[in-house]
Amino acid sequence: MSNVQATDNTRNFTLSTEMFQLPQLDLYSQMVYIVLKAFAAESSLPTLAEIAKYGRMTAKQATKALQSLTEQKLVSHKLFRQIVGEFADDRLSWAAKGLLAYCKEHPHVRMAELQELSGQSGEDEHGIRKALKELRRHGYLEEYPELIKLATG
Repeated sequence: MSNVQATDNTRNFTLSTEMFQLPQLDLYSQMVYIVLKAFAAESSLPTLAEIAKYGRMTAKQATKALQSLTEQKLVSHKLFRQIVGEFADDRLSWAAKGLLAYCKEHPHVRMAELQELSGQSGEDEHGIRKALKELRRHGYLEEYPELIKLATG
């Protein structure tokens, strides 16, 4: 062991080894998890660019790794959305992204209103429900209990 003084760039953090036992996590997902743990004591989250830089990967690879960590429930949907952004998630169809944008402005929208608006785009109730289910599956409706009811009803 060396007696070298720690610099301001030193980060001390604890990491459980159990994440290395999950076969569904690839190297990129593990590295992103390590980077996130290293930033846990910080007052702000790392950006996607910082995660990619420190994890030695592209932004696309970092996004995919964050998606995997979210699916494994190692990272919350909310944290994922804060880092990646709601409209940069390539798991969402354009229909789901458009519906999300509308629902953010109108959180208490009813199915009848959505059906009326859908006449302008050619979507039917099935298409709307499909987009709502997609948003729910990927954690985008957590803050909108009214919309969760529409997705399941």
